Amino acid sequence: MAPPILALQAVGLTLGGKPLIESADFSVERGDRLCLVGRNGSGKSTLLKIAAGEIEADHGVRFLQPNVTVRYLPQEPDLSGFESVHDYVMAGLGPQDSDYRASYLLDQLGLTGAEKPASLSGGESRRAALARTLAPEPDVLLLDEPTNHLDLPAIEWLEGELKSLRSALVIISHDRRFLQNLSRATVWLDRGITRRLDRGFGEFEAWRDAVLEEEERDAHKLDRKIVAEEHWVRYGVTGRRKRNVRRMAGLADLRASKIDARKSVGDVKMVAAEGKTSGRLVVEADEISKSFGDRPIVKDLSLRLLRGDRLALVGPNGAGKTTLINLLTGELPPDSGRVKLGMSLEMANLDQRRSALDSSMTLADTLTGGGSDWVEINGERKHVIGYMRDFLFMPEQARTPTSKLSGGERARLLLARALAQPSNFLVLDEPTNDLDLETLDLLQEMLGDYQGTILLVSHDRDFLDRVASSVLVSEGEGRWIEYAGGYSDMLSQRGFGLGELAKPKSFEKKAAKAAAVAAARVESKRRLSFKEKHALEALPAAIDKLRATAAKLHEILDDHGLFARDPKRFADASALLAKTEGELSAAEDQWLELELLREEIGA
Repeated sequence: MAPPILALQAVGLTLGGKPLIESADFSVERGDRLCLVGRNGSGKSTLLKIAAGEIEADHGVRFLQPNVTVRYLPQEPDLSGFESVHDYVMAGLGPQDSDYRASYLLDQLGLTGAEKPASLSGGESRRAALARTLAPEPDVLLLDEPTNHLDLPAIEWLEGELKSLRSALVIISHDRRFLQNLSRATVWLDRGITRRLDRGFGEFEAWRDAVLEEEERDAHKLDRKIVAEEHWVRYGVTGRRKRNVRRMAGLADLRASKIDARKSVGDVKMVAAEGKTSGRLVVEADEISKSFGDRPIVKDLSLRLLRGDRLALVGPNGAGKTTLINLLTGELPPDSGRVKLGMSLEMANLDQRRSALDSSMTLADTLTGGGSDWVEINGERKHVIGYMRDFLFMPEQARTPTSKLSGGERARLLLARALAQPSNFLVLDEPTNDLDLETLDLLQEMLGDYQGTILLVSHDRDFLDRVASSVLVSEGEGRWIEYAGGYSDMLSQRGFGLGELAKPKSFEKKAAKAAAVAAARVESKRRLSFKEKHALEALPAAIDKLRATAAKLHEILDDHGLFARDPKRFADASALLAKTEGELSAAEDQWLELELLREEIGA
């Protein structure tokens, strides 16, 4: 077995007088794919910082093999002090690293490098930090929430890029699908110690549950032993004094073991306060369109949202998902068309920007609205402290201003606030941001039991598969198409992923690519072969035929009621459209390449 290139042995760290990490171990070998998992607040990010050498542990050993390179992606990258994104990325390169790879990564991540750090959005800052971290191709990559603020096309691209690297990976993420696709071993940080499973995240949760069940059995045995010892002390036959002292000392040790045992963190308890039943029709959109300047957000969209539906909006950042939510909920009028809302709607909204939180209000006042100590859930009054406990808040946090809460705590508070409102229509814009895996499980279960209608936006593919009954996908240029099922069902019907949308498909870009290929071939000064001449003559007709077929298929799929009437025809048309567009793109590329090659040779 090869020695580790990075290892932590019995490291510990105390913060604020309380041990955050007691005794943590993990080792990284070349090519490893580890995921580091644990509840919010368990110390995962701190442990990763210790591994990266960013902070020093109170005790324990950090070992790094000589000449091994490590790069660390923090959860909140700091770009201050740099004139441009390009400067920030280049500053992360070593003497032997390639400038070309840094430029390639910036381009793939949708950045030019000329952007000013102060003007970047959260997603753009994350992309810049990823380019800086990945560019050197280090021996070990330590990634803390690499998918935060990224859209689905960028997440899918990042997965492919990480799979292609030879670097060892240690990843913290709340994105289940991301972890399942990349990890081959799992390190679980729980109550200050680590446990390792030499299998990927897909098998972690069953293993974790088995470990916790074993702990419960052991705790039950300890309780029974304490009861037996107490019974002997009170009612047993008196023996020699020495024996009594030994038994009493044993009982004291047992009690100390029970007192000192650190219990597992409690679970969030989620119940949505449901309002009265809405009408069968919740939202009906008829040929709605919306543009900002020359940029179409929605074009001629028609759909119906019925009671009990779970519709997810999917697309790259900037596609207009939040705008479409505002159109469908009546918050924003369309430029043309009509939106009709159903009868007896009671809407609860969770905003991804956390704008619903007043930073000057306390946690308790945010939940009660102020002036009360009670929250009413489904007709039952509950004290705000008890309701706070359901979402893992401590009683002493009741008077804490919301501005002092962590990202995960703010996410839980917003959920608690939204679910306390009586509703039959939940609108959730990125509800999974900053939630740990266990809280996500509870949220999914609650949404599964919810009797109302759900309209949501999320970049979490596993969450979409578990919650959505249909997916509305941005196809670009304001066009949206609805697919039955979750995210995976959409992929199988559509035939390709959202990563296709992240890259421009313009004719000009294809021409530039073809020109580069042709220029490389012209160096040999060869002539066109007979086969190439024939293809050059035959391809225009084939391209026209493919375009006509694609146009007919688009007309078929633009019928928003097709899936309900004939699901098989919808699925067949979707698959055929994906195949046709792929053939069309390949034919255009081939024709451009041959035409440019002919012109170069002729010149």
